[in-house]
Order: sequence, then structure tokens, then C-alpha cells
Amino acid sequence: MLEKINRIQEEIASLKAASAAEAEELRIKYLSKKGEISQLMGDFRSVAPELKREIGQKLNQLKDFATERINALKEAAANSSAREEAAIDMTRSAAPLEVGSRHPLSIVRGEIIDIFSRLGFSIAEGPEIEDDWHVFSSLNFAADHPARDMQDTFFIQRQPTDVLLRTHTSSVQSRVMEHTQPPIRIICPGRVYRNEAISARAHCFFHQVEALYVDEHVSYADLRQTLLYFAQEMFGPDTKIRLRPSYFPFTEPSAEMDISCNLCGGKGCAFCKGTGWVEILGCGMVDPNVLESCGIDSKKYSGFALGMGIERITNLKYQVKDLRMFSENDVRFLSQFKSAR
Repeated sequence: MLEKINRIQEEIASLKAASAAEAEELRIKYLSKKGEISQLMGDFRSVAPELKREIGQKLNQLKDFATERINALKEAAANSSAREEAAIDMTRSAAPLEVGSRHPLSIVRGEIIDIFSRLGFSIAEGPEIEDDWHVFSSLNFAADHPARDMQDTFFIQRQPTDVLLRTHTSSVQSRVMEHTQPPIRIICPGRVYRNEAISARAHCFFHQVEALYVDEHVSYADLRQTLLYFAQEMFGPDTKIRLRPSYFPFTEPSAEMDISCNLCGGKGCAFCKGTGWVEILGCGMVDPNVLESCGIDSKKYSGFALGMGIERITNLKYQVKDLRMFSENDVRFLSQFKSAR
């Protein structure tokens, strides 16, 4: 019995508790009705009569020692908790808030808008659900014109008039020209839709920025200089451009613009397929038929238009190879752009 008492006293002397809850667990272990000291009290009945006095004193001393030790542990834990609470800055947020990041498409869209705003272009917007007139007919697409097949369209309603999801933001240009007389200098950023299979290189929706400038004596030279300024502001002062003849129903003449590859500097690499050039946009002089259909005198005014995919420009700036990543909201992907301006 004396050995048990001494052993338990040594255990209690070495006890530690980091919190009031731990101290309470120690009290239950040693001082509760089923605790170790209570069990010793129960065993006291079997002690020889000549030893009862000595062992009884030892048991009382052990119980008092255990009570004082555990109470001291509780008090120390409470004081420690109070000091921690006093050290907390009550004005800070409840938990650390991780700073979010801007979407790469938003970053590039903002850069494009900023560049054209320095040239005097203002932003124009229009509905994503459009009618046939503003998406096709006003832009020189004849009813049976094969150019209508160039863009797979999501139709919402076919009769009595076609209602559809716009396939390009050129519809915004036709709306502005209907209600505004030149000079007109606008950019039209927005989301567009085409019925295409989703893959790493294509999506059923994407984002465009188109620009329109209509005024007296607007020339092809104005278009080329605008394109050169944009390319060098977006991709660097050493960027070169070239224009290749192309076809669009709403511009004549029409061209596609390439820039010198910003990865190899025009020397040729896998990204530009060894040519040193990368296509980024389409452009041209506004067809007189488009001006006339929107109520603008084509004999007095001329203009140019250009359009680009924001995803395409973003790919060139950040080398994002899979278009699907832009719409999957993967935090691991988006967090890479926290430092982007």
C-alpha cells in the first residue's frame, strides 16, 4: 500500500496540463469516485490494524497534495488562456483572408481597352441575345450568302424572325451606327457564342474585342498605324506586324494581321511553327454597303474595323495552351495571375 501511495504521489508531482480541460481530466483520473486515490481508500479496509494510523495519514496527505496540485494546474491554464486572449488584436479579421486574383481574361481585356482608350476609343456594349439584322443582314450578309456558314450559330427562335446568340460583337457596331452619326470611334468588348465542339483549341463561348472608326477621310494607312501601335503596346516595342489579304463580308478590302512571334522574336520556333509570325486578328475597311444599311453616307464617310479574340491574345501573353482552363475556375490556375497587373 505504501509503495502505491508513493508511486501515485510521484506521478501527481510531475503532472502537466496545457488547458483547463486537461486539468479536469487529471482530476477525474485521481480524485473522482472511481479515481485512483478513491480506489486506495477502498483498499484501506484490508490494511493490518497496526498500520492503519500510518497509512491513513499518508492517504490523507496524498489526497490533499493531489487536490492542491490539480487546482494549481487549473489556475495556471486559466491564466495562460487569459494572457493569450489579451494578446489578440480584436480589430483584425476573424481568420486570415487569402487575397484573390483577377482572371487572366479580365487582365488582358483591361489592357486592350486601355490601349485603345489612349487613341480616343470609347466602350460600347450591346445584348448577347440578338436578331438576324444586327448580327448578319446589316453587316452585308445576304440571306443566301455562303459567308453565313462561316459561323455556326445558336438559334433561339427562327420564326417570325431569327433570334440568336450573337456570334461576334460586330452587332454592337451596327447598333451604334444606326443611332450615331460620325465621327464614331468605339471598341466593343463582350462574350460571343458559336456552336463548336469544346476542345483545347475551341469553345462554344469566348470573348472578343472589336474596334470601329468611322469619319471623313479615314484610310487604310490609319488602320495600319492603329494596328502597329496596338501590337507594340501589347507585346513590346520591337513587335512587327504584317497584313495578309483575307475576306470578311463587312469589310473591303479585308486582311488578317500577324505579329512577329513574341517567344522567338521572329526567328522561328515550335510555337509559331517555324514561320516567325503568329496570327492575332482580322481587320479591314468598312464596306460601303454596311455604312448605307446603318444610315451613314458612304460617299462622305469611310472607316475601318478590326476584331480579336481575347483568349487568343491571352494565350500569346501567358502561353496558356488549353482554352478550357479559362472557364473551369481552377484556383491553382487562377492564383498564378495574382502578380499580373
